[in-house]
Amino acid sequence: MTISTRKAALAGLAMFGTVAMLAACAQAPATTDNTNSAAASDFLPCIVSDFGGFDDKSFNQSSFEGISQAADEIGVEFKQAESKSADQYVSNVSSMVDQGCNFILDVGFALANATRDAAKANPDVQFALIDSAISNDDFSPLVLDNVKPVLYDTAQAAYLAGYLAAGTTKTGTVGTYGGQQFPSVTIFMDGFVDGVAHYNEVKGADVKVLGWDKAAQAGLFAGSFDDIAKGKTISQGLIDAGADIILPVAGPLFQGTAQAIQDSGKDVAIIGVDSDLFETSPEFASMYLTSVMKQMTDAAKRITVDASKGDYTSEAYVGTLENKGVLLAPLHEWESKVDPAIMTEIDAITADIISGAIVVESPATPK
Repeated sequence: MTISTRKAALAGLAMFGTVAMLAACAQAPATTDNTNSAAASDFLPCIVSDFGGFDDKSFNQSSFEGISQAADEIGVEFKQAESKSADQYVSNVSSMVDQGCNFILDVGFALANATRDAAKANPDVQFALIDSAISNDDFSPLVLDNVKPVLYDTAQAAYLAGYLAAGTTKTGTVGTYGGQQFPSVTIFMDGFVDGVAHYNEVKGADVKVLGWDKAAQAGLFAGSFDDIAKGKTISQGLIDAGADIILPVAGPLFQGTAQAIQDSGKDVAIIGVDSDLFETSPEFASMYLTSVMKQMTDAAKRITVDASKGDYTSEAYVGTLENKGVLLAPLHEWESKVDPAIMTEIDAITADIISGAIVVESPATPK
């Protein structure tokens, strides 16, 4: 199954319905049937993107690949609706319901309210919501029997990335910034800061983190997930301040970080988020120290297959280090630059997080 070229834009994240959904009156774009086999089935899975599109090299694309793999395994076709703008979320979800979808995978926090409202109106349709739960209009948590939240405790893997960054930096300064201040952005930043702090504690070091104050929950944000030029400007500031490893939690804005590194002529590394950037954006391969990954492809595939078998539940899926829902990507071209002892220590820290000997906490940790 191939993904047609589409505009990459947003890779925003969040947990609870923190954004108001936009008007339902917009026209939905044409949907596409994807036939995987001639097998007859009453199960029709479907997927709706946010306006990042299905080739965003992040969570939309990973989720699309997951439902595509599931459809191949089940032997059914699936339908898709790619949102070109935020005002299509409601109409796109409705269009999937109208076309007879039994199971609808909605991708991203921005579809939380559209998912909630469609689920209330169509209790026989099963939904899964990537990277968010649903809430009432007053933002209090809401549980519906036909909505499965798919969440990720990325602070755990970001903790490992922070420890790795602290053990790898040559300047003693690392940095991070976000797209917008949503919980599933700041959860990366919280874990990263704590990982650096753990390294400082056990090594007697003083590695500094620019861009995020966990205690104050304040830091650097671009204000969007599509302004690559702003990502470049922020990254230039971090590099000028001495950061030689940067964690951009801002979707495609990592491209701005890469441009800033190229312009600086310095040996600066990027830590990616969501997907392994070495695999999804190889044009900057030499810059990637690692990535903090959400295994969204695996989760989307498993949840879709379960639904096809009648094993759907509304119980939230939470990706952790223990269930391999979150993890660090390989070091790839940076492997020769990293002290192997650091990776041995990270393996031990991973085991301690899984066992509970180390507890990684963030205000945004999925409950």
